Amino acid sequence: FIDVLRRMGAEIEIQLHERSPEPYGTIVAESSSLRATEVEPAEIPGLIDELPLLAVVAAFAEGTTRVRGAAELRVKESDRIAAVVRNGRAMGMHVEDFPDGFEVKGPTPLRGASIDAMNDHRIAMAFAIAALGAPGATAIAGGECATVSYPSFFATLDGLRDG
Repeated sequence: FIDVLRRMGAEIEIQLHERSPEPYGTIVAESSSLRATEVEPAEIPGLIDELPLLAVVAAFAEGTTRVRGAAELRVKESDRIAAVVRNGRAMGMHVEDFPDGFEVKGPTPLRGASIDAMNDHRIAMAFAIAALGAPGATAIAGGECATVSYPSFFATLDGLRDG
């Protein structure tokens, strides 16, 4: 995921503290001008869980970001492609779907909206991030499902926003 963000122009530095048993460290990201990218089918296995968030990032990038070869997104906790398209459009995103992926045209100014997390933690977290860059209120129905993978997600997000 970080490699794709860097390819898009994101300025990200990783300070690795530990390698084993799991990598542990600090990520420092700076504001960057982003450009669209193509995500190839061979990249999908390493990105599958981050693709909803990548769609959100793509809304802020110049050009059209395409993701193909990701049909597996249709059979996760939700149909994540459909969820990205429906919720993205609600926020003003220019997004189209394909049987095996999606494309997002940017940059697009997002707006607050009513979001349906579809009981999918990845969708809830991705659109909570989108809400940070969208004026107006965003309400995420079922957003509490984010606790499945990150129990303190919303507290952490509030701390980042306020800090």
